[in-house]
Amino acid sequence: MQVQTLMEIIGSDFYTGVPDSQLRALCDCLMQAYGIDPKHHLIGVNEGNCTALAAGYYLATGKVPVVYMQNSGQGNMINPMASLLHPDVYGIPVLFIVGWRGEPGVHDEPQHVYQGKVTLRLMEDMDILTHVIGPDTEEKEIRDVMETFRERFSEGKSCCFVIRKGALAFGGSVSYQTAGALSRERAVEVIAESAGDGFIVSTTGKASRELFEYRARMGEGHGSDFLTVGSMGHASSIALGLATQRPDQHFYVIDGDGAALMQLGAMSLIGSVRPENLTHVVIVNGAHETVGGMPTAGAYTDFVKVATACGYQSGCEVWGEEELRETLQLARDRRKLTLIAVHCQVSSRADLGRPTTKARENREAFMETLRERS
Repeated sequence: MQVQTLMEIIGSDFYTGVPDSQLRALCDCLMQAYGIDPKHHLIGVNEGNCTALAAGYYLATGKVPVVYMQNSGQGNMINPMASLLHPDVYGIPVLFIVGWRGEPGVHDEPQHVYQGKVTLRLMEDMDILTHVIGPDTEEKEIRDVMETFRERFSEGKSCCFVIRKGALAFGGSVSYQTAGALSRERAVEVIAESAGDGFIVSTTGKASRELFEYRARMGEGHGSDFLTVGSMGHASSIALGLATQRPDQHFYVIDGDGAALMQLGAMSLIGSVRPENLTHVVIVNGAHETVGGMPTAGAYTDFVKVATACGYQSGCEVWGEEELRETLQLARDRRKLTLIAVHCQVSSRADLGRPTTKARENREAFMETLRERS
């Protein structure tokens, strides 16, 4: 189905969400039609933020908004859905559009498998009437479903379309670019080179894939790296848990600006603890590049000021490879909690692979390496 047809059937003039590769057609169509426009389209920092934003839109207009997300974001959405939107509370209707990663029977990455199994069940438990759209779904079926949905909306209830792989198409083309000169992959390599005998916790997406490929290319093991293949936004909290329990080791976080924004409150906790053996690197490219390149609010966020306001003892912005290398060394030598915001371009290799080891194997190797260095 052409995504423009789905949008016409839905009939909403306000969308907010977190980008998803399964919803690439919708995301690109929204960017072509609206760009980032607070009246019609906003990309939120996490799915709960989008759900609350949608509630504000409804309160102001009386019209039903649309919230889009990958199914991994259902967890962030559940709290405002249960305690804000639900008919037992305020009765605010929202139409959710959810990309179905990890659909049973469809091969996907390990972080999506369990989430895929429970996607429909979670919506049912939240009393959200759900309809699955697949590649063969007919337009008439969607129009009929929307009539049922509108009846539910009138009762203050929310509804959902779950989107299967390949269900939506968009004939247009949208290009996403930012001004950074350094590639993220080269920044990841410099961090890995500079870490030496330190440990790295890398965020979900292409950064972890690039780190894995770098180790393989260099003939190194993967025991010093924890690849956070899911749980977007939580890499820095994992690193905090590590740093506080192993003060004898140095830990590096490779974060993305979209991931850091998704759980920005973690920086306040990290700053309150001030582990001197933690260096937090945020890759700032202003894009959700792993899922297509749609913009983040990171391009407008001064992460250094945020970090130092949260209690980080040091912070700086860097734009080049040598500057990054020197700053990483200085941060380790000083033994102070440091945030480094490294500005990068939107770019990645077309042949970038994925980790060839299982997540549990990564966990076991990481823990074994930590034990060996006791």
